[in-house]
Amino acid sequence: MTIGDISPKKERKSRRSKHVDEKAPLLPKRQDEAGGYDEFNGASFTGAVFNLSTTIVGAGIMALPATMKVLGLILGIAMIVFMAFLTDASIEFLLRFSRAGKSTSYGGLMGNAFGKYGRIFLQVCVLVNNIGVLIVYMIIIGDVLSGTSSSGVHHAGVLEGWFGEHWWNGRTFVLIVTTLGIFSPLACFKRIDSLRFTSALSVALAVVFLVITVGIAIIKLISGTVMMPRLLPDVTDLTSFWKLFTVVPVLVTAYICHYNVHSIDNELEDSTQIRPVVRTALALCSTVYIMTSFFGFLLFGDATMDDVLANFDTNLGIPYSSLLNDAVRVSYAAHLMLVFPIVFYPLRLNMDGLLFPYSRPLAQSNTRFACITAGLVAVIFLGANFIPSIWDAFQFTGATAAVCLGFIFPAAVTLRNHHFIATKKDKMLALFMIVLAVFSNAVAIYSDAYALFKKNSGAGPRA
Repeated sequence: MTIGDISPKKERKSRRSKHVDEKAPLLPKRQDEAGGYDEFNGASFTGAVFNLSTTIVGAGIMALPATMKVLGLILGIAMIVFMAFLTDASIEFLLRFSRAGKSTSYGGLMGNAFGKYGRIFLQVCVLVNNIGVLIVYMIIIGDVLSGTSSSGVHHAGVLEGWFGEHWWNGRTFVLIVTTLGIFSPLACFKRIDSLRFTSALSVALAVVFLVITVGIAIIKLISGTVMMPRLLPDVTDLTSFWKLFTVVPVLVTAYICHYNVHSIDNELEDSTQIRPVVRTALALCSTVYIMTSFFGFLLFGDATMDDVLANFDTNLGIPYSSLLNDAVRVSYAAHLMLVFPIVFYPLRLNMDGLLFPYSRPLAQSNTRFACITAGLVAVIFLGANFIPSIWDAFQFTGATAAVCLGFIFPAAVTLRNHHFIATKKDKMLALFMIVLAVFSNAVAIYSDAYALFKKNSGAGPRA
């Protein structure tokens, strides 16, 4: 049906011993009830942590240093830690109610709580969120490698800077090669655990960016060319006060990974490890987030841009500045390439669940698997290359879908309390999640609409 419906949940504590129920039907009534891989002994703890961490750390990491500019280091870091704990609580809701209802997927959980339309709504949100995220990733990769033009000004890409302007390092050709040579092969794996090595490399590339940032900041700190960063927000009037809330959407969506939790849980050799996996991944990502935010803001101060990657397009004022800039940009583009299949995995499962909810598991139908994979990759490629305003559209829909997946749906399931296991504390926390998510979404929509209106009435459309 939807996320992670390809592995059995019964007797999963040790997957090495198989159990056959002689009374089980020969064909499943729904995809949720189907078994999976006969020769797969279960995913490891480390592989699960890397896969979940890669799901979390996408493009949003580049927006976090700018939140420090608005909130100050103390409040900004406190908010990063707070959102990690809140995300852990929302995932705990998902897992607890999934266990109670014997649901092996996020969609199955929503179906148990709210019926057919709850499941469909969840699947649509995953499609909107993940297609939007992957299109944005592809646009960023094209910008980094091949350059971009905005308001009549051309920003050279890495390949253009190295080799000059040629047909083979143009945006469309580079993205065709990337899609056929990297995205498509990695999208063909039928188990999410098969991506554990690319996920580990993806996390390592994020750490490379962090190490370079830390190194540059320390060098400039020793030489006395950086100022002490602001610790608290600078609130001088009502406008600056309202500006504090513009960073809420960035922080609220920083840890969204809920659509992959069931897939990872279903493949674990020991299902009791999922809670430690979640907490380890959140701790790892929180550490990366905090250090990136701290040293990024320390390095650039009030000149920190909304996307800190843009700061690495200028002279850093140290030896080998150009080389370090290119290293940051290339490592970031490579990181996004390896995040792509992790985000694509639940997208394909939910598309299949939406179109073929009562068919056998997707992994057991090569034709369906190949057609859905090829179709989605083609849609993402066309969206990134030939629909100029698609980024603007997904700024609105993506913000709504992300907060639904991360907080509104888990909270709604808890408040629905279909299995009567929610405590009063759970319900209060769930209500807080919904209020925070709705507020965050309202701020995001207002900010995006205002920025879009200002851009259209001023400099002109994005080239």
